[in-house]
Amino acid sequence: VQLVESGGGLVQPGGSVRLSCAASGFRISLYYMTWFRQAPGKDMEWVSSISRDDSNRYYANSVKGRFTISRDNAKSTVFLQMNSLKSEDTALYYCAAKFGDIMSRLPSQYNYRGHGTQVTVSS
Repeated sequence: VQLVESGGGLVQPGGSVRLSCAASGFRISLYYMTWFRQAPGKDMEWVSSISRDDSNRYYANSVKGRFTISRDNAKSTVFLQMNSLKSEDTALYYCAAKFGDIMSRLPSQYNYRGHGTQVTVSS
């Protein structure tokens, strides 16, 4: 089982970046998918979640209106489009998979998590 995030990097304030999370070894269509992030010295923060069939999407207030989560079950991939980036978005971004169709904001509730991709917002 693997979750591999990609797409991070250095971006200027106001810029955009698209993160990808490629899943393997399990059927992504059976899992709620979520993005978390962790900034240096801070706890892991829930960012956004998407239901198995894409019927529901949820966002933290801090990213609502700027980030968009999506998924392609046929390609076993989840995305996070991040626009209007701010310095406070700087963090290591992780994707995670939770079996079933009940959303959770708690990292401990997730079955699998990747190693993360770094997003740094700076001029």
